[in-house]
Order: sequence, then structure tokens, then C-alpha cells
Amino acid sequence: MNAANILFYIMSFIVLASALYVAVSRHLVRSVFMFFVTLFGLAGLYVLSLADFVAVTQIVVYVGGILVLILFAFMLSGRETLDVLQTENRSIWKIKNLPAMLIAGLFFIILINVILQTNADHLGWITDSIKSKNSITNSGEMTANIGINLMTRYLLPFEIVSILLMMALVGAAHLSRKEQQV
Repeated sequence: MNAANILFYIMSFIVLASALYVAVSRHLVRSVFMFFVTLFGLAGLYVLSLADFVAVTQIVVYVGGILVLILFAFMLSGRETLDVLQTENRSIWKIKNLPAMLIAGLFFIILINVILQTNADHLGWITDSIKSKNSITNSGEMTANIGINLMTRYLLPFEIVSILLMMALVGAAHLSRKEQQV
């Protein structure tokens, strides 16, 4: 086991532990800061995967965009709203949570299937790249290539990220909105 593998396991543990804390914590502000740790850990995993651009994008978009939006929502919302959110009964075993649990279960089954089907040590694009000694050189066309690839080859992930940003914006606006007194 080399240093990269050890670093991968440490960062994976940090990401999983912080994500689990975010999911189960009742304290919203602590959850936001642990989400911050999760996003930085994911960026570190991207760096270990030699995806530097994705790592920088992860930090700029998610940490700089979504997390700041959530923090603004917390700052704009009143203390009463945060207290109500924190004291809500958060038992997950309710009938109204059944669709979300089914979707999460299906996603988990698909994820396990992908992990079991993938032979990560012998991925075709990695072995081809090693054989052809393909390396990325810095040229003036890099930004243009990234833009073309984002709009053609990686359009679906790009659109998924934009939908996620929109959901974060709507969620932040919803959290910051004060309830009407009846």
C-alpha cells in the first residue's frame, strides 16, 4: 500500500464520517460546517484521481456557491425558524418518507451493482492512456476545450449540477422566508 492509497482511505473516511454527521445531526449550523468538510474531502478525492479541474470546480461551485447560500439562509432566517427546524421530530420511519427511502434504496442497489461490476484496477481509458503515454500539456486551447467538452461530451453532468444549484437556491430562499403569522 503506497501513500496515495493511505491518503485515499483517510480522505474517504473523513468524507463518509462527515456526510453521516450531516445526515443525522440535529444541529443545523454544525451540519453546514460538516458539509463544508465533506465538500473539501471530495475535492481532495478528485485531486487524488488526477481531476484537478473538477476539484477546483467543486470548491468554487459547491463551497463558494451552495454553502454560502445555505449560510445566508441561516443568517437571514430568524432564531425561531432554526429552533423549529432543530426540534422537529426527525424520525425517518414514517409513511411520508417511504418514497424517499425507496429512491435511496434503489440508488444504493445501483451503486453497489456499479461497484461490483467495475474492475477499477483495469479501466480501459486508464490502460489506454498509460500505453499511449497520453499526457495533458498546457496550451492556449485548454479553456476552449473545456468549454466544448462541457457543452457536448459532459452536457448531462453539467445540467445535473445546474439543477442541483437551482435546488440549493430554492431551498435557501425557502429557509430564509419567514412564516406568516396566522
